[in-house]
Amino acid sequence: MSITWVGTILIIESSFNKLKLITHYLGDRGYKTLTATTAREALEIALEEKPDAIVIDVVMPGMNGFELCHFLKNHPIYQKVPIVICSAKNRAIHQLWAKKQGADACINKPYTPEELLSAIQSVEVFKHF
Repeated sequence: MSITWVGTILIIESSFNKLKLITHYLGDRGYKTLTATTAREALEIALEEKPDAIVIDVVMPGMNGFELCHFLKNHPIYQKVPIVICSAKNRAIHQLWAKKQGADACINKPYTPEELLSAIQSVEVFKHF
């Protein structure tokens, strides 16, 4: 039995082109998407919109994705919100560091839209049990 859950996803990506592609892909699959290009913008949106899942790029101006993940997972409102970290460095230490910061999943760039969707769906399933 397959569990399908569709909700609102906040996507934080510093590259406008990647952000547009991800938003279009997830929107076509029924997700409502919210977007931000910086951690500061993401925090404002997250507080107002309360997304069901968050996708965070590691490399951003100001606060990086690991720091943002750590902050969110230590905030009472977001502790249970699934977070997927996207790292450009395909190294085991980045996977480990993402988990230590509270990420529920970590995928490496470049990733396909299908890989991102799979990561999102894997963390969403656990949220609802």
